[in-house]
Amino acid sequence: MTGTTHPELAAAQACLRLLHTARAALSGPATAQTAALLAVPIAEADEALRRAGLAGNEAALLNRIYDLSPPAPGPVPAPAPRPEGSLR
Repeated sequence: MTGTTHPELAAAQACLRLLHTARAALSGPATAQTAALLAVPIAEADEALRRAGLAGNEAALLNRIYDLSPPAPGPVPAPAPRPEGSLR
């Protein structure tokens, strides 16, 4: 997380919580309570983005979120060539 400040990290975490909450809330049928379930995480994310100076700066926000993700696995090495006539 090179160069990521504590407020930026907090904002990225708040946005990830909002994403997970939204996925859970919207995975079933939408009800009158769906919006209520999202109100708190939306407010938390908005405030965290404002404190970090990321409100309206989606590119910087996404960079902070990517900083939270584990690195992608490297390429899978190709299997060693089999000796001629080998069944394994």
